[in-house]
Amino acid sequence: MYAYVAYAQDMSAEHDHESGHSARWEIGFAIASGVTYTAGMIAEYALKLPDVGTALFLATYFFGGFFTIRSAIKSTLNGKFEVDFLMLVAAIGAASIGRFAEGAVLLFLFSLGHALEEFALARASKSIEALAGLAPRTALVHVGGPSTTAGEFVDRQVEDVAVGDLVLIRPNARVSSDGVVVDGRSAIDQSAVTGESMPVEKEPLDPARTGRVADENKVFAGTVNGSGALVVQVTALAKDSTLSKVVELVASTDQAKSPTQRFLDKFQRIYVPAVIAFVIGVFLVGYFALGNPFDDAFYLAMAVLVAASPCALALATPSAVLAGVARAARAGVLVKGGAPLETLGRVTSIAFDKTGTLTWGEPRVTDTVAAPGVELDELLATTLAVEKLSDHPLAAAVAEAVAARTSTVLTASDLQSVTGRGVRALVDGERVEIGNERLFTDAAIEIDGAVAADVERLQAGGRTLMIVRRGGRFLGVIGVMDTPRREAGQVLDRLRESGMTDIVMISGDHQQVAEAVGRDVGVDRALGGLLPEDKVTHVRGLSGAGPDARRCAMVGDGVNDAPAMAQADVGIAMGAAGSAVALETADVALMSDDLGRLPFAVRLSRQTSRIIRQNLIAALGIVVFLVIVTFLGMPMGPVVFIHEGSTLIVVANALRLLRFEVGREHEGVEHEARPEREPVAA
Repeated sequence: MYAYVAYAQDMSAEHDHESGHSARWEIGFAIASGVTYTAGMIAEYALKLPDVGTALFLATYFFGGFFTIRSAIKSTLNGKFEVDFLMLVAAIGAASIGRFAEGAVLLFLFSLGHALEEFALARASKSIEALAGLAPRTALVHVGGPSTTAGEFVDRQVEDVAVGDLVLIRPNARVSSDGVVVDGRSAIDQSAVTGESMPVEKEPLDPARTGRVADENKVFAGTVNGSGALVVQVTALAKDSTLSKVVELVASTDQAKSPTQRFLDKFQRIYVPAVIAFVIGVFLVGYFALGNPFDDAFYLAMAVLVAASPCALALATPSAVLAGVARAARAGVLVKGGAPLETLGRVTSIAFDKTGTLTWGEPRVTDTVAAPGVELDELLATTLAVEKLSDHPLAAAVAEAVAARTSTVLTASDLQSVTGRGVRALVDGERVEIGNERLFTDAAIEIDGAVAADVERLQAGGRTLMIVRRGGRFLGVIGVMDTPRREAGQVLDRLRESGMTDIVMISGDHQQVAEAVGRDVGVDRALGGLLPEDKVTHVRGLSGAGPDARRCAMVGDGVNDAPAMAQADVGIAMGAAGSAVALETADVALMSDDLGRLPFAVRLSRQTSRIIRQNLIAALGIVVFLVIVTFLGMPMGPVVFIHEGSTLIVVANALRLLRFEVGREHEGVEHEARPEREPVAA
């Protein structure tokens, strides 16, 4: 984390110093230009001192045009003719025909408007930049003994903390590193990382427990400890912490521009030269075709140039995207830029992976059925020996449950994983196969009649099955069930209210199991028996083709679902705070394992799209209005005032997103805490 976050803090401090310094100078120059412009108007029109007035207007040119010239030079050297360039041309043109007052008011209002826009947009960016300041610079690291009862805790720079080190988190202090609790109990405020409004209770990891680390054992750098002291074993280097990755990803969101923003970028590359050509045409027609005096024709052309400049149009989309991304981050939803933010607002089809998304992802053994003539202990001991070697989450749960029911110790070797089907191994020299029906049908092995009947019965009850065969004999069946989330049905209802028309669950489990869970949570369709490549095909099918094409999102854990999520228009990862892979692969990441935040993310994206449309309509409408009234005789001063006012209106409209549903992120969904692990069923 330090490698990025500390760098981000240093750069943020340096940037804040430089940008803050620059912003103060820009505001100061804008105010100075206003003072000199006002003084010039008084001198010229009230005191009848034209020379003094002209000198003050020239001072306005200097103060109002200083930062505009810098920006125009930079964009022009990059081959772009942007709004700053157009404004300078108009101001210089006005001065060339002796209209110093009009040119001065143009630069004064433009510089003031630009400074106010920067100030307004900073409100959105600061809520993102504040993430970089959450991580402590130092950590209390244990040294001088094999356990916390010996040795002492000493201060070290966070970048010097290694994986496996023990660090002390004092009461009410910020957590210095990602890790797992090994001693102490406390409640931690994780809102900065996961968006959870209530502190989360933390307790030591049980060393006897197999399987994945539970949420109550994990801590994240940058979160705030409660009243209890904790000893944490570090699980990630500073540069690889969850907070570090979030800061890095949010800081790079501008790389993923929305479709509207990409279109407008292309449009402006054509629009600005077209405006210049149109202005030249206005001058030529007025001077040569209509016979207007040179000064009048040129002044009208400059006024049209100001009226047609796309200031508000340029800010319409990026201001809304910045505010939307910032609002999502404050709610524990990481959105990687404008593209996924805007695209999610257009999604009408959504696919959910079953395990860990619509269910809790913590399977428990519910049934152990031995085949006729087989001792139950043989089934359990054989299963335990093989599953202890596997790193699959389901295997860990099965091994933990079975270990509590058998004392027989067998040794397995030569484990081979068969993707989407199961495993093979050797136990005491005999071949053992443990897996679903496909493992055996692919090998042309017929399942015994009694075992097949048990398989059919358990599948109808929504169980995921592990069929066990050893040395050519079927030992029996182990049934596993993953508890559906009670809030899943409410979440799906809220999604339908937001415009989702096709909600599908996809799973690698048997079709009967998928249908049982699907009925429980209320999806439109449940598709089971899918391998990873099958999930990709089905997600692709949800988008349709040709005139029936629609936007599709895929919700999963971002790990084994990564191919399907990549195929979807928007990939959404659950519980990404605990998975570096999910943070990197998803377009949208729900930082906490909280499905209830998904409808909020969809509503926010839809509101962002509405704000963008409102801004574009307002920006284009004001341009058309100003061009028309300019031809009708409106002088440059009011045109500039309305023009700059429109940019502030667009930015202010976008900033409304920062207050979108504050405190109502879970509206309509009753949050359910992760259930305690239940005892193993017989």
